[in-house]
Amino acid sequence: MLSERRLEVLRAIVQDYVGTEEPVGSKALTERHRLGVSPATVRNDMAVLEEEGFIAQPHTSAGRIPTDKGYRLFVDRLAGVKPLSSAERRAIQSFLDGAVDLDDVVGRTVRLLAQLTRQVAVVQYPSLTRSTVRHVELLALAPARLMLVLITDTGRVEQRMIDCPAPFGETSLADLRARLNARVVGRRFSDVPQLVQDLADSFDPEDRGTVSTVLSTLLETLVEETEERLVIGGTANLTRFGHDFPLTIRPVLEALEEHVVLLKLLGEAKESGGMGMTVRIGHENAHEGLNSTSVVAVGYGSGDEAVAKLGVVGPTRMDYPGTMGAVRAVARYVGQILAES
Repeated sequence: MLSERRLEVLRAIVQDYVGTEEPVGSKALTERHRLGVSPATVRNDMAVLEEEGFIAQPHTSAGRIPTDKGYRLFVDRLAGVKPLSSAERRAIQSFLDGAVDLDDVVGRTVRLLAQLTRQVAVVQYPSLTRSTVRHVELLALAPARLMLVLITDTGRVEQRMIDCPAPFGETSLADLRARLNARVVGRRFSDVPQLVQDLADSFDPEDRGTVSTVLSTLLETLVEETEERLVIGGTANLTRFGHDFPLTIRPVLEALEEHVVLLKLLGEAKESGGMGMTVRIGHENAHEGLNSTSVVAVGYGSGDEAVAKLGVVGPTRMDYPGTMGAVRAVARYVGQILAES
């Protein structure tokens, strides 16, 4: 275990390196921070930190920079979440309050996160597997053609066209709509198959074919939509950090283009618990293209359960307390909007 003093030296190195982009020397540390010890002691502490792999010396410089291991200790032991100012919180609220539907909420959230953190923002759409049914609407488009509209508690709307095996009257349609909603509204998607399995049997024989077709379309919609969607914004922000990426930025951009990779990253964040924040640093990211980046992600949703994740991807040399604060604040506001929608 490192002593408190050496932890303070590490904190000072991380803060200076993030702020100045320059490797940090012992002289600069003692001048800029009240460490309460001599430069010789700081040099000794830095030697221990380097020996234990928390800092490293870039070959061109006399100073030191944090390693992935150093950033990890900084995040785990030293970095609190920096609270946003009241002006920043008001800006978040007014920007997100103007959203008209779920697509708009997600789009605005991505732009906001990218602006606040000046990094790449990633927002996952609310997952249907963790959603509940708010309403099922059935509309007659022609005597034997219907439209099914599924609305979730998170404001997600899915539409499907249904060609019926026989004409279906308005009275039968109203009856099916009422009975279907009575069974599924407010229930988890995973419960719906069980809840509707015997519904067709309660209709007249001539209507059962159409009812079965409607139910199978509903169940297909639930299954199809388990593949997740996400939106990315602020990729151009990475160009500000060109020298933070060894050789080239291309592997990072290629990884960001693969939504499967990002969903896996957010999925790993999800496994570490509901609404909790996850920070993955450098080589902790399994995808090789993201080894020079850090990912800060958190769940959002109403109540205690996350319906999806949002976060940012940036260089390992990032302002962790500020980024974590921004990501958490935005997630809270998005959760409130979904709860009120």
